[in-house]
Amino acid sequence: MRRGGAVLLLALACAGVAAAASQDDSIAAAANDLQVRVLRDIAYGPHPRQQLDVYLPGTARGPILLMVHGGAWAFGDKRAAAMILPKVRHWTAQGFVVASTNYRFVPDASPAEQARDIARALALLQKEAPRWGADPARVVLMGHSAGAHLVALLSADPARARAEGALPWRATVTLDSAAMDVPRLMQAPHLRLYDRAFGADPQQWRNASPLHALAREGPPLLAICSTLRRDSCPQNEALREAASKLGRDVRVQGVARTHMQIDDDLGLPGPYTDAVDRWISSVL
Repeated sequence: MRRGGAVLLLALACAGVAAAASQDDSIAAAANDLQVRVLRDIAYGPHPRQQLDVYLPGTARGPILLMVHGGAWAFGDKRAAAMILPKVRHWTAQGFVVASTNYRFVPDASPAEQARDIARALALLQKEAPRWGADPARVVLMGHSAGAHLVALLSADPARARAEGALPWRATVTLDSAAMDVPRLMQAPHLRLYDRAFGADPQQWRNASPLHALAREGPPLLAICSTLRRDSCPQNEALREAASKLGRDVRVQGVARTHMQIDDDLGLPGPYTDAVDRWISSVL
């Protein structure tokens, strides 16, 4: 670490993780040789899960990365170390402000309502960005699994985010969602977790379907999908084809990683992270 300056170690312990493991995680997060400062549990709404964490680099250079965790729309947490640590280390080293948000779960909130939670978190982040040295317009939304579906839904129709006070953002990265065309998903053999999330009403399926929400205007989207899964890449290709008919920029990148590796490996050194970096740099 940098001599002559104290690096603030990041406390990223999840519930039930031993203190020693938490300390190791904190040291790893600080190893980018920057003075990273963490702002915990910033409320963007009244519900206990409507909170986000913000990781501030020693020198902010403008961009913001907002990460949305997965968990079948029913579990997960913004502090999950495997998810957030590599992204904090990698992108704060480039001067990004990195944020990670929670949101309400089913059955308390439907996926469409959860997307509104993400929009409210984005609006708060953009409002506070100038005082952190960040640019409220240079935001990349990123989500994994259920979180990927939620950011895709907002990106398909940014009016949903504007209705919650969010400003336009620069780009979206989705990490292995298999729920881009929800009616198609629900009418085929599928996991029971999708029934819990989307219910049995076809109108609710369409309302929560990024493909069916596509508007003519919206940010470019990079859809990363696992070639090891049967349903992920076809769902993302369907979104790309529908978007192309509207002149929307949606790119699909298949990778030979498992569903969890697509999230956990992003931010670690290597060609996968490099490819995502190049795309983000091209749109920022």
